[in-house]
Amino acid sequence: MEDEYEGGVVKKFLYVNRRAPHGTVYALESLETVLIGAAFDQDVSVLFIDDGVFQLKKQQQPEGIEVKNFSKTFRALEMYDVEQLFVESESLAERGLSEDDLLVDVELVSRASVHELVDQQDVILSF
Repeated sequence: MEDEYEGGVVKKFLYVNRRAPHGTVYALESLETVLIGAAFDQDVSVLFIDDGVFQLKKQQQPEGIEVKNFSKTFRALEMYDVEQLFVESESLAERGLSEDDLLVDVELVSRASVHELVDQQDVILSF
């Protein structure tokens, strides 16, 4: 499961985002942690479930609650080689959203298959 790179062993990290993008610091801190992991040449993937799917929603306008809009940063993940973005399809549907409502391309996974994704990882961080 582990690959070698010049600085050591590559680990597979899965960041699980469960919370809405605003109202707490969890979503922003998760995004910053993902970028740090990718900068250290780790195999990084991100799973959005529950209210975490709202983090990827297009046309967020949090300025009304005096919060910085960091959602566009998700578009930069590809530059950090973070290309494995997973969204639980049931969470998306339960919130009245579709893949077309999201800022970035994602891979939809079913609730039943999330455990398979988790089993493939070396490290799992949940926010």
